[in-house]
Amino acid sequence: MSAPAAESVLLLHGAWMNRWVMGYLAHALRGEGFATRSLTYRTMRDTLDVHLLRLSRRVASLDAERIHLVGHSLGGVIVLRYLQRDPDPRIRRVVLLGAPVAGCRAAAGLARHAGGELLMGKSVSVWREPVDVSVDGRFEIGVIAGTGALGLGRIVMRLPKPNDGVVCVDETRFPGMRDHLILPVGHSVMLVSQRVARQTASFLRAGAFRR
Repeated sequence: MSAPAAESVLLLHGAWMNRWVMGYLAHALRGEGFATRSLTYRTMRDTLDVHLLRLSRRVASLDAERIHLVGHSLGGVIVLRYLQRDPDPRIRRVVLLGAPVAGCRAAAGLARHAGGELLMGKSVSVWREPVDVSVDGRFEIGVIAGTGALGLGRIVMRLPKPNDGVVCVDETRFPGMRDHLILPVGHSVMLVSQRVARQTASFLRAGAFRR
């Protein structure tokens, strides 16, 4: 039997996507020496509880001594909820990318539009739950927010600046985070950004972003 990997990274995509959108970031992190896996979950068809169960089972299946999590957008919110429940004791560091953990104005605005709830599916329940940003201090969490304001948020409502086109910078902040970095990238563009990939690797390796 082969020895478990020293460190493994599990990546979670955002709404309306699948694991393939995390391909560039997964490739970049492999280049930095991390074993990477990506999780697909059905953002419209399943509830938050189903997402959390799926994430929990996938983490449990990883053969690694230490596990890190990277979540983009809705995926980042799910990661935070997972940390608040009964996370695997091997979880170490977490990077949230454009994740509106403190609420999402764009999602709330879309839900108020005709057909918005249908478009969001069962994920709308995530945004209607009371905001809870509490997290155990043993987790090292880094947050990357963007200011390239081009995205869904500009269609459904006028978002306060700064924002990445979907998520406002203030929606990404919470007391339990270890580090917070703002980069001039848009909400989806951050997934194919070399700079975001390098900073993600930096935090996973050292618990801090490079400055």
